Amino acid sequence: MGVREVKSAARTVELLEYLAARRNRPARLRELSDALGVPRSSLHALLRTLVKYGWVRADSSGSLYGIGIRALLAGTSYLDTDPYLAQIVPFLEELREKVDETFHFGRIDGPDVVYLATRESSQYLRPYSRVGRRLPAYSTALGKSLLAERGPAQLDGHLPETMEALTRYTITSRAALEAELDRTRKRGYAIDEQENSIGLRCYAVALHYADPPVDAISVSIPLARLSTERELEVVDIMRQMRDRITRIVNPLGGLSG
Repeated sequence: MGVREVKSAARTVELLEYLAARRNRPARLRELSDALGVPRSSLHALLRTLVKYGWVRADSSGSLYGIGIRALLAGTSYLDTDPYLAQIVPFLEELREKVDETFHFGRIDGPDVVYLATRESSQYLRPYSRVGRRLPAYSTALGKSLLAERGPAQLDGHLPETMEALTRYTITSRAALEAELDRTRKRGYAIDEQENSIGLRCYAVALHYADPPVDAISVSIPLARLSTERELEVVDIMRQMRDRITRIVNPLGGLSG
């Protein structure tokens, strides 16, 4: 028997996820009402409640709304208690020390990949952290390494109706993506060829402590310092690390995707 949805709870979750996805772009009541299909009167009451408890913040005029600090506290609690994250971080640090590139650990969640940890290269520092950021699985090396572990029927739950381009290199058709996933399986690793950030190429491998895998690690390298020899070196190190993680990290249950 399915669980009966509680409308008010579902509406609250949809609102928080919408605000979180906007990042640093607050929204007005009318915009939120149109996006979520909720009457303004009902939405205004919900917003006031969430502002009171810190899940939503409002500007001084009370007309612009963004995600609140309580969402951050919930997110950091997830990171603090995730058993796999604690086990994987030392491997990320070892990878970064070995090759001094930027490494990521991410988890597939519906059509997106969520970044759970990043270790930055000393040669290329971002002005922001990717931790907690969501990106489409189809456009990331992390996501494609995990999508390649799934059959065509399983892909439906991990692809949006429309695959939008994040850069001019982003794959935006299902047929082209499936062809790329087939190449990923044959190579044993996924590639993001400037599909999210111009000037960056990323490589990723899925981690096999869940079936199918839901977590992966990736490395981002600026094209300006990437050679064929460097690519082969880094990919070989990534594969070796994947195999080590598979041997060492114990399946704990509770992951699905």
